[in-house]
Amino acid sequence: MTIDSYYDGTKDTAVPNKESIIPNFISGLKLYEKTSFTQICMKDSRELIQADLKNVLKSIEESKSKRIIVTMGTYTMPDAARFLKQNLLRHDQVIIFTASMIPIVGFAPSDGPFSLGFSIAKSQDLENNIYVCMNGKVFSPEEVVKVIAEGRFASIIGEGK
Repeated sequence: MTIDSYYDGTKDTAVPNKESIIPNFISGLKLYEKTSFTQICMKDSRELIQADLKNVLKSIEESKSKRIIVTMGTYTMPDAARFLKQNLLRHDQVIIFTASMIPIVGFAPSDGPFSLGFSIAKSQDLENNIYVCMNGKVFSPEEVVKVIAEGRFASIIGEGK
């Protein structure tokens, strides 16, 4: 999960933090609304297994929150959003998946702060459903794909919202 990672030169790649930095980042924004955080796992999304996705599903099913933002790695985010869409029994929440191509901490510029801010803003306007918010666009789980060559997400059926 790049948004919540650091660069490890010995591995020549971004490595997930042991604990999420997102709660501290969000608290620094001085938002008017109360926020809460649940850390489910800190893994490279390519290492997620079915049990991890089931834990995300369970956490959302049991949440009292009506607006939820799920941060995760870009490689499997579309698949995770589709998994949730197929398996979530509740339909009374706005659920947004978001991520970044560059870690928030240690890199400038990073798309992570924008992805989080855009997702927070869109969570207030979107109807109850599951979405992926990346690169200033809102996508449905069914349409979203990661275009590695462009370093961004796109729709396989149109322009997104």
